[in-house]
Amino acid sequence: MAYKLFPFFLLLLVAVPTMVYPQTESYPLTIGETHKLHSLILNEDRFLNISIPENYDSTKAYPVAYVLDGGMNEDFLHICGLFQFFNLQFQMPEFIIVGIVNVDRKRDFTYHTDLADLQKEYPTTGHSDQFILFLEKELKPYIEFHFRTQDTAYIIGQSLGGLLATEILTKKPNLFTHYFIVSPSLWWDNQSLLTYPDAMPLQMTTPPKYIYISVGKKEHPVMRKDARKLYSHLRKLNLTGCKLHFNPMKMEKHATILHNSLYDGFLVLYPFKE
Repeated sequence: MAYKLFPFFLLLLVAVPTMVYPQTESYPLTIGETHKLHSLILNEDRFLNISIPENYDSTKAYPVAYVLDGGMNEDFLHICGLFQFFNLQFQMPEFIIVGIVNVDRKRDFTYHTDLADLQKEYPTTGHSDQFILFLEKELKPYIEFHFRTQDTAYIIGQSLGGLLATEILTKKPNLFTHYFIVSPSLWWDNQSLLTYPDAMPLQMTTPPKYIYISVGKKEHPVMRKDARKLYSHLRKLNLTGCKLHFNPMKMEKHATILHNSLYDGFLVLYPFKE
């Protein structure tokens, strides 16, 4: 009997009209703009993803957050979301967010090493000095020329980006006011960067306002040990006026830590809007 009903059901399917949707207008969904900056120091074009406040006021000055690994397929989008959420629900002011798109992060985020195994495995590495000069002499002046900015400047870096942020902190600490150092790859060059923090006070006119260091308890033991050692070094300096915070995150590993780490780091600075 069922096989006799099959043509009937087929006829019903054919008879059902196809839904026709009216033509509608669509518009681009824009969260920022991409700038091309030619770097004479690096001898290449660099691209910046820049998000400004929705109601940007050219008569008002804004703090700036510089995001390493700032490509659209890297960390730019979800970090913009965190800033938007903390401005909406917490007492965070509006920020200009600058995502620095990578060209060769191993080249840009690591300093020179004489270790043959690292030179062989990572042949382009060892040029962070030039990248830091680019940040200082070209990128920050470019942003300050095109936008109204405050002195408050965040740098956000994870892994090799955390290594670079630590290098800047120890060698040019006044380049930024707030350092977010997440899972820093301090194992580079046999942890040689950990010998620098003691000289930090000689490099600065005033201490940074905030240094936030985090590492996941599910990360490699060397990563955990080195992050804690960095924190211990900095704590011994007794940096007046600097809020120093260390966050060993119980549930995080290297691949998962960044977003939740920044959330916790922002909570230290910005309370909930009651």
